[in-house]
Amino acid sequence: MSGRNPAPRRSYGGRSAEERRAERRERLLAAGLELFGTRGYAATSIERLCATASVSTRNFYEEFSGREELLTTLHQHINTRASAAMTAAYADAADGGLRTRVEAAVRAFVSITASDPRWARIAFVEVIGVSAVLEQHRFRWRARWEETMTAMAREAVARGEALDRDYRLTMIAIIGAVNNLVHHWSARDQDVPLDDITAELTHLILAAITTP
Repeated sequence: MSGRNPAPRRSYGGRSAEERRAERRERLLAAGLELFGTRGYAATSIERLCATASVSTRNFYEEFSGREELLTTLHQHINTRASAAMTAAYADAADGGLRTRVEAAVRAFVSITASDPRWARIAFVEVIGVSAVLEQHRFRWRARWEETMTAMAREAVARGEALDRDYRLTMIAIIGAVNNLVHHWSARDQDVPLDDITAELTHLILAAITTP
């Protein structure tokens, strides 16, 4: 070892370079949420994203390879939050009956994905058909949701609350219905109470797994 002291990290305004970069990234994510969630992905340029986030184009490319990666990151974020909330709510309701458990899971999912119309638009509209890579990303998430909901159905079967059958196609259909209803509700300025949306989706799921 040479015995030299390491070079001090530069800081500007009391913030390190890492902190300033993290702030830039957050501003770009916020700009993506606003612009993709209102104007739409196709109508949003990198230049507009940078102007909205108050960062340079060079700074943008330090964080993301392009608009698609930014959109993918936002889609990943909303799905991860919704999945965590839904899993936690379902676990908290573990001692309840089937309706109680399903309603808790549905309410958690809707509360996250529809809490902001911009998130709903990104989650259910803007990611569709962008590219083959993003479609694969979206299909992976759909498969995860299918597995989660199928596991809930299988648990209901084990408890004697649901019919014992293959639920894979059923869950794909339910996922499509849930996504469309949540987006429709969010895009219409939430003119229907959240409780009504939760109740309708709960009824749909219960009917699908308990009706012969």
